[in-house]
Amino acid sequence: MKTLCLSPRDPGFVQNPYAVYARARADGPVLFWQDYGMLAAFDAATVHALLRDRRLGREVPSDQRQPTPAHMADFYALETHSMLELEPPSHTRLRGLVLRAFTSRRIAGLAPEIEKIAAELLARFPRDPFDLIPAFCTQLPVRIIARLLGVPENMWPDLLRWSNDMVAVYQVGRSRVTEDAANAAAAEFTTFLQGYVEHRRHDPRDDLITQLIMAEKNGQKLSTDELIGTCVLLLNAGHEATVHALGNGVACLMSNHTPLAALAPDAINATVEEILRYDPPLHVFERYAYEDIDLGDATLKRGDKIALVLGAAGRDPAVYDHPDRFDPARPASAHAAFGGGLHFCVGAPLARLEMQIALRALFDHAPTLRLVGKPRFADAYHFHRFERLIVQV
Repeated sequence: MKTLCLSPRDPGFVQNPYAVYARARADGPVLFWQDYGMLAAFDAATVHALLRDRRLGREVPSDQRQPTPAHMADFYALETHSMLELEPPSHTRLRGLVLRAFTSRRIAGLAPEIEKIAAELLARFPRDPFDLIPAFCTQLPVRIIARLLGVPENMWPDLLRWSNDMVAVYQVGRSRVTEDAANAAAAEFTTFLQGYVEHRRHDPRDDLITQLIMAEKNGQKLSTDELIGTCVLLLNAGHEATVHALGNGVACLMSNHTPLAALAPDAINATVEEILRYDPPLHVFERYAYEDIDLGDATLKRGDKIALVLGAAGRDPAVYDHPDRFDPARPASAHAAFGGGLHFCVGAPLARLEMQIALRALFDHAPTLRLVGKPRFADAYHFHRFERLIVQV
């Protein structure tokens, strides 16, 4: 087994991880990523297989759990009840209840709301160069999540701040400052939701929080802690990746001089899937091994973690012809941008809908939109996002 010695914070890697991924696939495809401190899988076959392998999971093996650090107590109290961090049977029960409320019909019904918010944001675009990330890519998904949950939409700046502070702990290089901010955000969000959920119990509305309260399967319902954990997860996972996917997608379309025909109603779905394959917003999922697993030249020991490099899997030449070429007309093929298996992203249909509507609306409004300067990616691995995206109409 070979070793990859490269910091995920290396400036060259941050700006273009795909060249490193190509070398890693050729050397591995499973390597020990020394700076990441674990095995890493870089090819599509291994990544897709391990996402579905029940011998791995998100939950820490019971005999390896450590006491929760006191300064992170509120953050981990939420994670304890998050289906993202659980495995069957707890995960099966929780996900089943959530899907009873988070239905495809409810998601499809958000299309007019997405169009309305997009139009409102587009109407505010200035004539001078501006940063598209806060002006459009960030606001659209976080405001939609607010409407979906049923919380006051004017709270979106708080929701955004809480989410940004919490997800920062998943980035390489987290510090005590990062952890303290995440814990404070978790405490504030929990306090708000405790009161708001109780209010909705006595004043039900046509929103997701009410539906989660009412959801029942085989006589079981979500506890208040589970309901709060689910709302936080839907906010964090439901908007964070979409923000970055929109930013990456806009830059990708403009950098590759993509014809507007790729955004037509009969083409937009394929274009969005190609964006997600070509430059996904999240590059790594981590999994714990629950037993020893043979990976060819490498053995994943029980209790060890492995990084499943989604960003590398999407550029695997064993699956995609000319994988480093952006091709909206590429024949459909499964990618790993939303994960796979038991933990396949529950919000994937909403993310796809938001991207399809937002990209079409943006370029309908500003067909001559152009980049101002070359955008730079942020030091935020395992997220893959821009620091800013300066454009001009």
